[in-house]
Amino acid sequence: MNNKRITILKKQLSNLESYIPLIDKENSKVSKATVGWQLDHTLKVFNAVSEWTENSNPKEYKPNFNLWRSILFPLCYIPRGKARAPKKVSPPDIITNDDLLNQLQQARQHLEMIKPLPKTSYFNHHMFGLLTKQQTLRFLEMHTKHHLKIVKDILKQ
Repeated sequence: MNNKRITILKKQLSNLESYIPLIDKENSKVSKATVGWQLDHTLKVFNAVSEWTENSNPKEYKPNFNLWRSILFPLCYIPRGKARAPKKVSPPDIITNDDLLNQLQQARQHLEMIKPLPKTSYFNHHMFGLLTKQQTLRFLEMHTKHHLKIVKDILKQ
């Protein structure tokens, strides 16, 4: 299952990379943010979540039930406009192609580092609770899908 998720995430990262030349595009009917903002935020989240998971202590993981996770994870869906990006993963005022490419390279490296981690390596999400490695990969898939869909909608002018 994890290999399937890793493959999906690699494809999403390649898809994300294809939008880098369009970072200045915007569509206020879809989002206040530009394509570059969406890409930068997605990569910041991807890398921060990956680092947390890599640094977690699998022995400290405790299974927990979470209603939102049980509803949204099977759907691979995050509703639009319901949450605000924490400052740590908010993009800077100026987003460059080089910065995005560097973050993309880090994201790809993180995927390789996550592969061998124990199943109970985890990420603590503010809304979904403690996520196992598999659930963390699912969250990254959902979050990346969410922002790629926004990018596509911004570009549909």
